[in-house]
Amino acid sequence: MGYNIVLMEPEIPMNTGNIGRLSLASGSTLHLVKPFGFELDDKRVKRAGLDYWKHISLKIYESAEEFFTLNKDKKMVFFSSHGEKEYWDIDFSDELFLVFGKESAGLSSEIIEKNQESVYKIPIYSEHIRSLNLANAVSVVVYEGIRSLKPPN
Repeated sequence: MGYNIVLMEPEIPMNTGNIGRLSLASGSTLHLVKPFGFELDDKRVKRAGLDYWKHISLKIYESAEEFFTLNKDKKMVFFSSHGEKEYWDIDFSDELFLVFGKESAGLSSEIIEKNQESVYKIPIYSEHIRSLNLANAVSVVVYEGIRSLKPPN
């Protein structure tokens, strides 16, 4: 069991490090799509991922175009505050690709428009914030997916 966690153009090294650690804990693969807002050897990435970073299943893509070309036949869901469906309505399955946008702007409007039927949101119940921290959002979705696929006792 595991998911494919995709970060499109991540900007904050500590978020990426924490999500890397989460990917290892959840048996998921981490896909990072350039350009990055940092260098992967940044000490902040490594510190957030601790000494686990070397064990992470990691794939790196030079662009969104390369990512979508290489994974064109994969089942994907996308996350945006502009989604109309809630994340708990996703039909989770092993190896599902969970695609998240960059911290400052989220997913591009082009990606959202091309995948409108597969765009989900994490509801926010306060008008004082726009979104959750990226690492927190990924955690919420990954563990909901794990919960939904867990066999009954």
